[in-house]
Amino acid sequence: MTTSTASTASTAVDVPRVEGPLPGAPPGDPTSPELPETYPWLATDADLRALGYVEQEFHLSGNADAYSATGELLAADVPYRTRVIVRRPASQATFNGTVLMEWQNVTAGYDLDALWSTEQLTRAGYAWVGVSAQRVGVNQLRQWSPARYGTLDVTGGGLYMTDQLSYDVFSQAAKAIRASARPALLGRLRADTVLAVGASQSAGRLTVYYDAVLPHIESVFDGYGQIVGPAPTRAGAEPVFQVLSETDVRSPVRPTDTERFRRWEVAGSAHSGWHGYSARVPLLARDLGAPPTYTCARPPFSRVPLHHVLAAAYDQLTRWARRGAAPPTAPPLEFAADGTKARDELGLARGGIRLSQVAAPTALNTGDNSGETFCVLFGTHIPFDRAQLDRLYPTHSHYVAAVVRADAHNVRAGYLLPGDARQNLIDTRP
Repeated sequence: MTTSTASTASTAVDVPRVEGPLPGAPPGDPTSPELPETYPWLATDADLRALGYVEQEFHLSGNADAYSATGELLAADVPYRTRVIVRRPASQATFNGTVLMEWQNVTAGYDLDALWSTEQLTRAGYAWVGVSAQRVGVNQLRQWSPARYGTLDVTGGGLYMTDQLSYDVFSQAAKAIRASARPALLGRLRADTVLAVGASQSAGRLTVYYDAVLPHIESVFDGYGQIVGPAPTRAGAEPVFQVLSETDVRSPVRPTDTERFRRWEVAGSAHSGWHGYSARVPLLARDLGAPPTYTCARPPFSRVPLHHVLAAAYDQLTRWARRGAAPPTAPPLEFAADGTKARDELGLARGGIRLSQVAAPTALNTGDNSGETFCVLFGTHIPFDRAQLDRLYPTHSHYVAAVVRADAHNVRAGYLLPGDARQNLIDTRP
């Protein structure tokens, strides 16, 4: 690394070496010794070609600096090698100019594309880049497909085992996005805006990055999306957008919205809901042999589409980063006097962003659950019986009207995109 001569005296971020795109696509054999016969971990099963998209995987390598969680420089120029997975428009004409660079989540013991949502991202023309920045994810990749990933290492040969290199590795991936050298991560696409996004544990890593590391290094991201996880407390130059599910809101004490910080809370949604779970099941069955199963105290996986709010938030964050137009504020979830979340007579959370699945409910969707392993993150989904539905909606047209009213309000408020409102209307058909 080199130190800039600017008045900020920030450490410049290196441009890494890029290799790829790597050959191989499903179906294939990750255990094959021949690279072209393997394929990327959790490669999407969506028909990207029909959507005008491509999926490509690359290796990145170089020398990264190691940082502590408090921003202390521990070592300089430590060799590393990792991978990134890219899903992007095939042509500049359909690219909206924004890259969502996701710090891949490793809580489950493997890299997870927690924020890839095929319909919303391809409809809007985003490029999505998933970065393997942490030891747990990289080690699982090495074991899963030695021919494809066996040379990867983000520990400096075992010297930095608590992800001290991860912050600079993630920064260098962003520099590779705008590098003019070939091969390029985006092919011939030209990016206008690069947003750092992370969910849950990865939002925590981005919080450390923003609060402790970013003050000492070159700024390489235009904005930050902190999803279902913590957010920075430092007041920095780059905008920060925190979006939380009902699961994640545990206290009525909240940070204040500012000209550089927004927080949205979504009633009825779960930290890890139905949308992500159902999309991952076939991929994990393919790549691990079987998806995980869970026994929870109540029926799991809220159906409230948090990803609809995220799609709107990405658009808002892009405008914020490009033009300085801050997103609208949103009402917080409400709490009762005893410190628990306030609920209505149906058991639904009060306050917050209220999508039509909550404002015109057909089921009890909450952010709460309990039981084994990750059940606490899945929320609850309990469909109303016919008698309850008849009390709420004397006719089907009453139900449709309630959905339309709720969606129209949320579109006007900036919490929902018209494309998702149209899909909600389609979903009301009996």
